Amino acid sequence: MTTTATETVTQATGRTPRARAIRGTRPGFLVYGVLGAFLLACLFPYYWSLLIGSGDSYTIRDPHMSWIPGGNLWENMQKVMTDPAVNFWQALWNSVWSSAVIAASVVFFSTLAGWAFAKLKFTGSNVLLVFVIATMAVPMQLGVVPLYILFSDLGWTGQIGAIIVPALTSAFGVFWMTQYLRQSVPDELIEAARVDGATQFRTFLTVGLPAARPAAAMLALFTFVSSWNNFFWPFIVLDRSNPTLPVALSLLQSNYFVDYSVVLAGVLLSTIPLLILFVFAGKQLVSGIMAGAVKG
Repeated sequence: MTTTATETVTQATGRTPRARAIRGTRPGFLVYGVLGAFLLACLFPYYWSLLIGSGDSYTIRDPHMSWIPGGNLWENMQKVMTDPAVNFWQALWNSVWSSAVIAASVVFFSTLAGWAFAKLKFTGSNVLLVFVIATMAVPMQLGVVPLYILFSDLGWTGQIGAIIVPALTSAFGVFWMTQYLRQSVPDELIEAARVDGATQFRTFLTVGLPAARPAAAMLALFTFVSSWNNFFWPFIVLDRSNPTLPVALSLLQSNYFVDYSVVLAGVLLSTIPLLILFVFAGKQLVSGIMAGAVKG
């Protein structure tokens, strides 16, 4: 039997010539230039906030404003943290607590529902999945009035639970996990678990959850950030004594005169927890994505 040159190279190196060529390819100057420009465009709002937040109340009105940060950043941050109208520390705790609970709940229930839609066979599963996806087309604003009436009757207005309960599940999360589990978990693994005597939920815990870790990490991160930045519903249902961070920061500009240096210093303060999250979770997130992308 004749062995071609390609097969000989593949047997010797373990990779095809095409795979080795792709592996050896390096991005050119144009790619790095576009990525660098995109990075600068993303960083500019933060630098602008730093410029204004480190100045005084007249910095933003100065036509000859310096592009070098001033020395009032810490002073402006202290104004935000000590302002009794803002209640900064209570707002920070509310944002951290609610975002963490919502992210954990969305990941668990979305993975559970995604496992059912992807790997369990039951009547009407496709129709039900389409219905779940279709709910994403309904704006949240349409349900604000009945939702507020419901929580008002329950006596939950002004409490942090009023923003946690409506966000415990996510239609996008269900769709995301369904698509990922459908492609990443072979049916043979499920059959092997059933042969070993595992129950349906036990199979989900031992097979589904480990396989879903990369997608679950991304979903948790995006859900946490989305909940952290949510302003519309918390602004309606919470009061000034128990706000989340975006609602608290809005109180800085509720007067006739808005000190933008203090407002943007508060904006910088609100981004610090997210930056810390990305620093500690970034490597685990990337490694999880790569582990899910590489198949043995």
